[in-house]
Amino acid sequence: MWALLVLIGAASVSAHLQDLSFDGQKVFRVIPQNVEQVEILNFLASIMEVDFWQPDSVTLVRPKMQVDFRVEAEKSFEVEDLLKESGMEYQVLIDNLQAALDAQFDSKARTASHSYEKYNNWDTIAAWTADIAAQNPDLVSRSVIGKTYEGRPMYLLKMGKSGPNKKAIFMDCGFHAREWIGPAFCQWFVKEAVQTYGKDTVMTTLLDKLDFYVLPVVNIDGYVYTWTNDRMWRKTRSKNAGSSCIGADPNRNFDAGWCTIGASKSPCSSTYCGSAPESEKETKALADFIREHLSTIKAYLTIHSYSQLLLFPYSYTYDLPSNYQELVSL
Repeated sequence: MWALLVLIGAASVSAHLQDLSFDGQKVFRVIPQNVEQVEILNFLASIMEVDFWQPDSVTLVRPKMQVDFRVEAEKSFEVEDLLKESGMEYQVLIDNLQAALDAQFDSKARTASHSYEKYNNWDTIAAWTADIAAQNPDLVSRSVIGKTYEGRPMYLLKMGKSGPNKKAIFMDCGFHAREWIGPAFCQWFVKEAVQTYGKDTVMTTLLDKLDFYVLPVVNIDGYVYTWTNDRMWRKTRSKNAGSSCIGADPNRNFDAGWCTIGASKSPCSSTYCGSAPESEKETKALADFIREHLSTIKAYLTIHSYSQLLLFPYSYTYDLPSNYQELVSL
């Protein structure tokens, strides 16, 4: 099986549904030129709360790498002074995060019905999974592969014409709660598949010869939380023993290079790896499903946001995978 992490554009959207404000918060883009400047970013992260957007952990920063990070409004001047003092190249990518978030919500009246051209809340997406399966019974079926920490069903759509011995591609979106463009992409992909089947030769061939498993939102609890409380929330919503900090990063919770490079052992970190591999119910349900269907699943695509990249496994090492050439040709 080959796996691919797909990162698509657009960092994030709005907070006027909730009480937490990002007014005055800034997002900086820097390119550290050498080890000393990388150390300055590490120092910064040690003295204040820095939310790294790219890469998503300070431990992954290397010289000449483009680094984007968010800081609290009251710390932004301090950060700018430090960057100037160090001679590091920087730009203010977003001057006022709240304004940027507000601008990304469409101004049209927001209806309760599902739309492929706006962001949908979880209840709307859940209802959509039932509708799309009911409207396309010969192409789409819906199942539940598990429950989240807060008890929400994890809906999985299976797409494809029924046939014997079919191989499958697994695709998921919404690992990180704030990456709303991810679930939006999964919904759009399903729409494109059902609407172009029988008209577009490539899509028709794909669905005739393959099945697609689509998990529209992995981290449902976190996604709900970004709509109700904190637009920048990233992790799951599980309770951590011995800590008041909530959740783990489901993307770093798999039994693969667990809690090594780029992951944190601190429950308060946005890259916390969890108390053990697959400690998160969402990760466990996903991994169990793939293990149960390993004989048929031949590829795994996971859709994330921010930057325009195709990432081959694995994020915990800079070594090329053994099937690198095959991945490049694919």
